[in-house]
Amino acid sequence: MRPTSLEDFVGQRVVREQLSLVLEAALRRGRAPDHVLLSGPPGLGKTTLAMIVAAELGRPLRITSGPAIQHAGDLAAVLSSLEEGEVLFVDEVHRMARPAEEMLYVAMEDFRVDVVVGKGAGATAIPLPLPPFTLVGATTRAGLLPAPLRDRFGFTGHLDFYAPDELERVLRRSAALLGVELTADGGAEVAGRSRGTPRIANRLLRRVRDWSQVRGTGVVDLAAARAALAVYEVDELGLDRLDRAVLLALCRRFGGGPVGLSTLAVAVGEEPDTVETLAEPFLVREGLLGRTPRGRVATPAAWEHLGLVPPPTAVAGQAVLPGLPGAAADDGAGEEPPGRDGRAAGRPGTPGLSR
Repeated sequence: MRPTSLEDFVGQRVVREQLSLVLEAALRRGRAPDHVLLSGPPGLGKTTLAMIVAAELGRPLRITSGPAIQHAGDLAAVLSSLEEGEVLFVDEVHRMARPAEEMLYVAMEDFRVDVVVGKGAGATAIPLPLPPFTLVGATTRAGLLPAPLRDRFGFTGHLDFYAPDELERVLRRSAALLGVELTADGGAEVAGRSRGTPRIANRLLRRVRDWSQVRGTGVVDLAAARAALAVYEVDELGLDRLDRAVLLALCRRFGGGPVGLSTLAVAVGEEPDTVETLAEPFLVREGLLGRTPRGRVATPAAWEHLGLVPPPTAVAGQAVLPGLPGAAADDGAGEEPPGRDGRAAGRPGTPGLSR
């Protein structure tokens, strides 16, 4: 269901226009375009855009990933087999090994790789020329890319989350390809629960189609979408089982927080990395969870969404550290007794410095 041209690609208007200019200029010059870096959260179309780049140029596409390139020799084998004008797509490019990154610098800039022959004092570097090619790198963590590698990309595009009307267009196109009848209210319901991500929207559309064909009329309408998504535990905001488990544990077991990530992960039976990478980004973006120096806290919107009443001691939105502006210190609770000179006692050798 991936589109094969920029014209068919839905959303990302700014990136599409910029990339179209880069590709059109390269075609008119008859040369390979500059290297392209695509960044953004998963599921927004980075791999699809890489395939579109190759299709628009009329060149073959070679696909690999950063974790698969752990040695410089692995990268040298891929680069030496490229044809002139070929497009090399490296997914999760920030996870490449450092020796491979060092080799990629020269390959991107000078179109050559230096193959080391021999060991020790007798080792010799033999330059191996490469045909002009275009590297398309995709990353979900642009901040982890080394600056020398990031600067060698001639074009950088950041993909943002989709608006509901854009997701509805994606769903209409996917429904036509799947041969599914999709009503306007059914598409709006699925789009509203898709977290602004086309990949999630297409996955939910398939599940609603299954429910409609087995238990419904075969038409994806509003009733079918609501019934199917209830079966698959996707609520009105797009929260799934893990998201709700995190919020329920935070509110019911820890009174809204603050609570540490490891403790919260143990409470929901998941690894801390799973909670931090899968659940937290969407919950923070929707304003349901806050991250503070003291831990995670539930916002008023989280209590309202779960239908719970926050206790009077619940911290809403953020935690305030004692002694900082905004802390409730009118009654003097938690303050240290004054020293002999009438000032607050501090650390030894630092008179007057309060803790």
